[in-house]
Amino acid sequence: MRILLVGAGGVGDAIAKIAARRTFYDLLVVTDYDLSRAERTIAWIEKRHGSEVAARFVADRIDASDPDDVAEVARRHGATHVMNAVEPKFVPTIFAGALAADADYLDMAMSLSEPHPTEPYLETGVKLGDDQFALSGDWEKAGRLALVGMGVEPGLSDVFARYAADHLFSEIDELGTRDGANLVVRDSDGNEIFAPSFSIWTTIEECLNPPVIWDKSRGWYTTPPFSEPEVFSFPEGIGDVECVNVEHEEVLLMPRWVDAKRVTFKYGLGNEFIGILKTLHQLGLDKTTPVRVRSADGPVEVAPRDVVAASLPDPATLGPFMTGKTCAGLWVTGVGTNNQRREVYLYHVSDNEWTMAEYESQCVVWQTALNPVIALELLAGGVWSGTGVLGPEAFDAKAFLDLMAAPIDAGGYGQTWGLEDRLA
Repeated sequence: MRILLVGAGGVGDAIAKIAARRTFYDLLVVTDYDLSRAERTIAWIEKRHGSEVAARFVADRIDASDPDDVAEVARRHGATHVMNAVEPKFVPTIFAGALAADADYLDMAMSLSEPHPTEPYLETGVKLGDDQFALSGDWEKAGRLALVGMGVEPGLSDVFARYAADHLFSEIDELGTRDGANLVVRDSDGNEIFAPSFSIWTTIEECLNPPVIWDKSRGWYTTPPFSEPEVFSFPEGIGDVECVNVEHEEVLLMPRWVDAKRVTFKYGLGNEFIGILKTLHQLGLDKTTPVRVRSADGPVEVAPRDVVAASLPDPATLGPFMTGKTCAGLWVTGVGTNNQRREVYLYHVSDNEWTMAEYESQCVVWQTALNPVIALELLAGGVWSGTGVLGPEAFDAKAFLDLMAAPIDAGGYGQTWGLEDRLA
């Protein structure tokens, strides 16, 4: 396996660092529009693991907005797999470039949605991933695989859905992804500050778009942003967090492969964060269409959302200023295999203190990066295989979770996942 990693930001950097401890691939090409970022990642790997490990890594420059450039870089390095680790606005070009290069493809966020033109808070328009699934026939014809939504959420949560359907439940009422944390970011003086732990560009997209819900009798439909708040109790000391509906890929992926009456995604944002997002929307600072701005050098065109992203700290740099844990998981209700009512929460917790000590990566980006590396290893070994555009639910969940949880000295990743029964 020869992997082309597109993007050396927080998640891409963490992917390379996690992969450095594995041996399932021959070459990992770390690429970025800013070549120095890719080189910095490989320098860290060499310093931590030595020149022999670093010899399996190469840095190169790439323009993720140009499918021809993606294809050219992939061909030049003989890439068998293209791993997309940049913002979802680049999905169409990287997706096309990988297919043109006759390589398999993985991403952690799918092609963007477009709200319904007249009923945005009732009906779906273009859904997340629609543009990719529309091309599934092209990937099948080429005999190539596009594994979409293979991060943590989406990704691990979707693996949990497959596992619950195959091993825990005979009938599922609801698959509810629930994400919460007790993370705090402080400045150098110890004052708590507003600094999102993930890409603000992506966060704005997810949180201000109409959330999608799946109902078996109704199909996919939408609600207003931040709807249906509920308090959810998260494990390992995180505690109760208010969660609200947010647009996310799980709701678009899970019903394609897993039989459930209802599928939802709720995220623990907090009142302060919700208030800031609403203000950005009211001021038009969430828009992606460029506006003309006067500058000392004359008028320039700039997207307001890009200005917001540039004004906030890079999430990849927040680790030293962050404390706490983040939890990603899936709440499942229905009838268990013993024909009794059952309610479980399957989850994985990432502790920032540990991820910083082991990888110098903050916990949110590290947790996201872990899962595509596991998936790549399963693909390299032939444990997972397929053609077309597929989600994580299309594959054997037990193989994934076993490899994830197995001790490192036994060939695994040493990352335990939890299962809480929540009915007395």
